Amino acid sequence: ANIPFQIFERDEHIDARGHGWAITIHWALPFLAQLLDEDTLEAIEQVQVDPEVGRHDNGNFLFLNLETLESKFRIPPNKRRRVNREKLRKALLHGVKDHVQWGKRLSNVQALNGDENGNGNGNGNGLDGRGGGLVRVTFSDGSSADGSMLVGAEGTNSATRKFLVPDKYRAHQLPVRLIGAAVDMTPEQVRPLRDIDPLLFQGCHPATGNFLWVSMMESPEINGTKGTEQERYAVQIITSWMLKDGDESKSSSSSSSSCGSGSGSNKTNQENGAERIAEMKRHAQDFHPLLRHVVDSIPETAPVLEIPIQDWPCLEWDNRHGRVTLIGDAAHAMTMFRGEAANHGILDAFNLVQQLAKVHAGERALRTAVDDYEHEMRDRTGGEQGAVMLSRQACLDAHDFHSLNEHSAVLRRRAIKG
Repeated sequence: ANIPFQIFERDEHIDARGHGWAITIHWALPFLAQLLDEDTLEAIEQVQVDPEVGRHDNGNFLFLNLETLESKFRIPPNKRRRVNREKLRKALLHGVKDHVQWGKRLSNVQALNGDENGNGNGNGNGLDGRGGGLVRVTFSDGSSADGSMLVGAEGTNSATRKFLVPDKYRAHQLPVRLIGAAVDMTPEQVRPLRDIDPLLFQGCHPATGNFLWVSMMESPEINGTKGTEQERYAVQIITSWMLKDGDESKSSSSSSSSCGSGSGSNKTNQENGAERIAEMKRHAQDFHPLLRHVVDSIPETAPVLEIPIQDWPCLEWDNRHGRVTLIGDAAHAMTMFRGEAANHGILDAFNLVQQLAKVHAGERALRTAVDDYEHEMRDRTGGEQGAVMLSRQACLDAHDFHSLNEHSAVLRRRAIKG
C-alpha cells in the first residue's frame, strides 16, 4: 500500500527475551498470503516446527482421555502451519527491519490539534496529518514521535489500550494456572508422542480435570541436527489446572515468568523454574504412564514459562477520530484453548491494511475507515458470541472432561465468524 510507517518495539533487540513457543496458523492462511511477499511467505514455510508435516499433514485434532490415552475426539484438521513463534518474528522482520526502532516502551499518548479526547479541529480525513491532526507518543527513555495514526499492538497488557479505555483496560483473569516447558528429546524419546500425532495433541484427565498439551517446536530438519549423531526434537509440554478458592498454587505474578539457559546465572529464576516444573509433575501424577513419564522426565533446568490465562473482549473505545486504534491481543486478548488468537490478529492486519490503503488513495476518510475496521473486529471477537468469550469457554471446557461434546467450544470448528 506504500503507506509510510514506523514500528516502535519495547525490546532492546530481536533476541532480548524469549517469545513463547509455537503457534498454529489455519483459517488465516489465505489472508497472510495476500499480506506478504513471496520471499517472506517462503521464509515462514521454513520456520514450521516440522516442514515434513506441513508437506504431508496426516495428523488430526486430537483430544485425549489422559487417564487411558484413548481419543475422546479425533477431528481431521484444516490446512494448517505450526510455526516457531520466535523464528516467525525474525522471518517477518526481514522486510521491515529498517522501519523498527528498538528499546521504545510507550509511556504516554497525546492526540494533538484538538484536545486529548479527540475533540476540536480534526475530522480525520487523511494519513498525512492534515485535517485529522497528529498523535504524539512518548517513550520511557524520554524520546517522542509524531504520526497521523497510532496502532497499538503491544499484546494483552497494551499501554495503548490503557490510554483508550482508562477505566476498563485491565484483562480478565481466569481461575486457571498454566505452566509449560520446552524439552529436547531424541528421536527414540519423542517417537511415542509422534505416534499419537506427529504435530500436536491435547487432553484432560476425567477425575482431576488437569489438562495437557504436547506439540512439536523443532524437528531435526529445522534445528540442523538431521542425519547427525545429535539428532533431536524440541517439544512443548504444557500443563494447566483449575484453581480453587484459597488455592496456594496461584501464580503470584500477573505477568509471564521464565527460566532457562538464558537466565542460568540467576538463582532466583532457577529456583522458581524448578518449583514450576515440580508443579507440572505433581499435576501429572494421575496421567497415563506414558504421559506421566514424559512430564516426569522434564529436567529441572528446562526453560519454563508460566502464562497468566487472561482475556479482554474488545470493548468500545474512542479512537480519537480514527487516529488511535488497537490490533491483535491489544484489541481482543483471548486464551490459547482454541488456538485462534494469531489468526484473528492476521485478519485484523489484513482488514486494517485494506481500509488504510483506501484512505491513502484519498478514497475514504480516516475516521470512517477506522470505524469500519473496528466494527468488523468487534463483531467478530467481542460480545457474548465473539471469539474472546468462545475461547474463554474453551478454557473451561478443556478442564471438564465429562461435559465435553462435539459442540463444546474447545472442539468446535475453527473458522471466521460469518
